[in-house]
Amino acid sequence: MSVGERLGAVRERIARTGRNPDEVTIVAVTKGFGPEVCAQALQAGLYYLGENRVQEALAKMDAVEGAEWHLIGHLQTNKARHAARFALVQSLDSVRLAEALAARGGVAALLEVNVSREAQKHGVAPEAAVETAVRVAGLVDLRGLMGMGPAVGDPRPAFAELRRLRDGAEQRLGRRLPVLSMGMSDDLEAAVAEGTTMVRIGRAMFGIDRLGVPC
Repeated sequence: MSVGERLGAVRERIARTGRNPDEVTIVAVTKGFGPEVCAQALQAGLYYLGENRVQEALAKMDAVEGAEWHLIGHLQTNKARHAARFALVQSLDSVRLAEALAARGGVAALLEVNVSREAQKHGVAPEAAVETAVRVAGLVDLRGLMGMGPAVGDPRPAFAELRRLRDGAEQRLGRRLPVLSMGMSDDLEAAVAEGTTMVRIGRAMFGIDRLGVPC
């Protein structure tokens, strides 16, 4: 199955929820795949590419032209100097990191919130999300919120909570935060039903990566 065919299948899954697929931005997660797969994604019309690791992303940026790169994995403060290479940092998870990003110029970012409340995941606690959003909005170009569903169980409550937190942050800031990034290959439909504007799709778009790891 080609990347283009897989993209069509993902868009059909979105459409079956009752949403217009054009309302949902698809970020193709290319971690573990080489530049040739990134090029195939671009040829299929996938303009937004997501990477988990800074160094892997930087190597691909030099080899692949025409993409808008998103960092979706955890960013350590000592690598903040590389953030300007990304069109969007989706994994801003602390005021300290926002300060490090601000020291290196304007960066567009999403605040990552651990709405699944799982210890292995990054992100600010939901209870602190609105206040943190207000604080980091003065340091970076805050575009919205990002979160992941739980490893097991119904993801919709977590996604609904992220949407409410985004709405609360908008009220506090007095402006829109248009990006709500939630939903991956396995919980796409739940995220779309709860109002996501951006999904991060790896396995459903590319299958298993070259290391044999589902993405």
